[in-house]
Amino acid sequence: MAYTKVDHFDQDTTEALAFHYKEILKIMGEDPEREGLLHTPVRVARALQFLNQGYEMDGAAILRSAKFKEEYKQMVLVKDIDLYSMCEHHMLPFYGKAHVAYIPNGYITGLSKIARVVDAFARRLQVQERLTVQIRDCIHNTLNPMGVAVVIEASHMCMQIRGVQKQNSVTTTSAFTGAFMKDMKTREEFMHLIGVSLH
Repeated sequence: MAYTKVDHFDQDTTEALAFHYKEILKIMGEDPEREGLLHTPVRVARALQFLNQGYEMDGAAILRSAKFKEEYKQMVLVKDIDLYSMCEHHMLPFYGKAHVAYIPNGYITGLSKIARVVDAFARRLQVQERLTVQIRDCIHNTLNPMGVAVVIEASHMCMQIRGVQKQNSVTTTSAFTGAFMKDMKTREEFMHLIGVSLH
């Protein structure tokens, strides 16, 4: 095979998490030794590490790894970036789309790096408001563009399957800098573009 993807999990972390999840199963009244649950603590331990891998990722380093000098000075928009995160209040998932734009000021970055920055901050215990600002600030501080715009639309399972149980609710957050704050036409163009399908 020309390509193989391999997941690496820290053994000590996996064992520690698995131990505690085995205890949780017991507290819930389950038998962690029965066939269906025998390997569940290790699976959950690995899943948690995968879902929270953003703690090991550096958003600024991601952008700098593909930072190029370029005189392009119009909006660069990457929209409909799939986003998966975990609510820090209930440790339940929230998921949706991120729309990220910036106006270069001498430097651009690889388009995939924008999506990777979203992952770097989303794959942690989060609240949507903080996540939106962290993505914005990372791009603003690393590329020093003329402006950054971030909008996130997400559904929260803590609202859908417990508590208020509003399955169709969607939360939208936004954060802007520079031209997107000062120039209403620029912000309106961004909002228009994330709302239309051009393909």
